[in-house]
Amino acid sequence: MELDRHGAELLFQVLTEREEKNSVAIASNESFGGWTKTFTDPRLCAAIVDRLTFNGTIIETGTDSYRLANTRARVEEPAAG
Repeated sequence: MELDRHGAELLFQVLTEREEKNSVAIASNESFGGWTKTFTDPRLCAAIVDRLTFNGTIIETGTDSYRLANTRARVEEPAAG
């Protein structure tokens, strides 16, 4: 999903105001390199990633989505009967 420039600027403002005051948790199925699909302005995208990663902890699970795995399992099940 693409976020327009105004929306990205508002998100950046929220992240800036919360910096070093409150925690922020973000979950994404996309690596940081792919965030330019959502934040189409490369400089603004870099600034958002910078805000999120400064003094932060990045947890990469390296696993498929539970929902995706569940859907695949249902689709691949042979029909009963």
